[in-house]
Order: sequence, then structure tokens, then C-alpha cells
Amino acid sequence: MSITKLPFGTTSDGKAAYVYCMKNSDEAYITVTSYGCRIIDICVPDRQGNLRDVCLGYDTLEEYEKDTASFGAVVGRHANRIENGMFTLNDTTYHLAVNNGPNHLHGGLRGFHYYNWDSQIVGNSVRFTRISPDGEEGYPGNLTMTVTYSWSEDNELCITYQATTDKDTVFNTTNHTYFNLNGEDSDTVLDHTLLIKAAQFTETDKHDLTTGRLLDVAGTPMDFTKTKPIGQDIHADYYQLKYSRTYDHNFVLSGKGLTEAAVLSSPESGIRMTCFTDQPGLQLYVPANSLAAHAKNGRCYPAYGSVCLETQHFPNATSHPEFPSVILTPGEPFQSTTIYHFSVV
Repeated sequence: MSITKLPFGTTSDGKAAYVYCMKNSDEAYITVTSYGCRIIDICVPDRQGNLRDVCLGYDTLEEYEKDTASFGAVVGRHANRIENGMFTLNDTTYHLAVNNGPNHLHGGLRGFHYYNWDSQIVGNSVRFTRISPDGEEGYPGNLTMTVTYSWSEDNELCITYQATTDKDTVFNTTNHTYFNLNGEDSDTVLDHTLLIKAAQFTETDKHDLTTGRLLDVAGTPMDFTKTKPIGQDIHADYYQLKYSRTYDHNFVLSGKGLTEAAVLSSPESGIRMTCFTDQPGLQLYVPANSLAAHAKNGRCYPAYGSVCLETQHFPNATSHPEFPSVILTPGEPFQSTTIYHFSVV
């Protein structure tokens, strides 16, 4: 395993950004950057042994600074949506930016993905650290977050999250990589097959906000308990798919601890990605609109051209105390692991 550190330019606020390329003995590699703690390349072999970059993104730092899709980013302080941009904690109501219809999304106007993180090589991993000060984007408490990326000889990407706070706060994080297992320069992912180990999902309203109801996937287009193409039911006449014209839903994972959560495969490339996590939820997101007018090599990514499998706590848990808690306290540090394992079928 080799790790190479290279400059990635200077941010608009004068910070030096870096990229780290982690390559195994088979030449498969990932590239991550300190800006937004983002994954920018994942190059893995297809069934013919040719490397394909299965991660959507940009070529330059300047493009990432203007990014509105959170390509490859770690998002926070609270990933996904919070109702009306407010929550009450310890009898105090906190007001956040409303930046997604009536909702707060992915940490606000300047979430974690718009900051340059401290970074260092630690053994066969790269560790990123960021301190979010008390009051940033309206959140209470000084929060310190560490994300460690590891890449294995078996083409396994491991992401370890850790966070501590000096005051009660809310915290929910994820990685927002967009995958296309045919290669980021390919067309739609509607032929990709997907399995999600979840018997329920969290219902959403017309603003993609969770209502608090857990619905059974059985008998609906949300059922991925048996492997099926992503495109099989995506245009079905089902009220949960009409709001966004796509999947943008949190699935209630069946496993406990670090277990297999989902399997995504491409019949064309033969690449399979297996997701393991200890998080209770997985957000399936297939963007229905084109993304990035000028992405890698000047490409415009088409509608339904990628899929996100975002491991997380449930969205809008601040409004639904019956959901797994997103409250982080000084005495209970947060730690979580998600693994994406790439293989060939």
C-alpha cells in the first residue's frame, strides 16, 4: 500500500488544500482531499481487469468550492434534513439556516463540506480533523470531528467517524459520494441492481422531510429486500416517488452492529459494491436531475446518472424522539464505521 500527498491548490480563504492517493499493489486506488473531507476518485477493476473511476466529482479545487451537490463530501454538523430549520434541546430552541425548501439540509449554508480540514497520514490511512466552534451555523457546543479513510489490498474503503463535544448538541453525519459502477463518465444507473437489507423506510412529505411514520417496504416500489434493478420501479405510480420523481428516502436497516446493509452491482462492468455499516439508516438517493455542468473532463452528469448510499441516523430525528437519538453529549463520544467493499461478479 502506498499513500502519496500532493497539493490541490489554495482555497478562496487562503488555506492550502491537499489530495492523498491511496493505492494498493493491484494499482486500484482512491483519492481523497482535505477540502470537505471528500472522496474524489475510486478506481477499481471491472470484470476485464480494467480500472474504472466509479466516483462522480470535479477536476479542480475551484469547482469543489462552487459545488452544490456535496460530491464525495462528509456533511455535517447534521446531515440530511431538519424540519423548519430548528430544534429544541434542553429547553432551548436553536434556529438554523433554511436552505432546502422549508428545511435545514446538510449543516446549513456552510456545512462541513465547505471547509478545509486538517489532515495527516497515519499508518495506512489518512486522517482528517475539523473543530466546529460553538454557534457555528446555529449549533451549540464546540465539536471536534475526525474522519479516517483506509484503503485495503482487497479494494475495501473503510470510513471511520469520531466526534466529541463540550456541550449537548445534535450530530448526524454521512459521506455523500455519488457512485456509478460503469464509471463516472457513463450514463444512467437504472440498470444497476440493488439490495437493501431493510423491511421499512421512513415516510416523507412533499418536501422530502420524514413524517415520523415507518412504512413497510413489502408490496411497494421501495422493496429492495430482493435484488432488483434501480430503474425497475423508479417511475411507479406511488405517492412516495412522485414528490421527487426518484428515490430520496431513508431505509431502516435490519442489522445490528457492523453488518451488511446493501449490495450494488453493475451487469455491464461486473463491479459490485457491498456496503457495511453500524448506522441505523441508509439514505438511497438517485438524483433525478442532471448534475454539474462541468464535472470531470468537462462532463455533464445526466439525470439518474448516479446513486448515493448514505449511511446515517434517521433524518429529522430532532422532531421525532422515537427515532434513534442524534443528541451528542460531552460524556458519550460518537464513533461509527462504514465500509464499501468493491469486487467483481
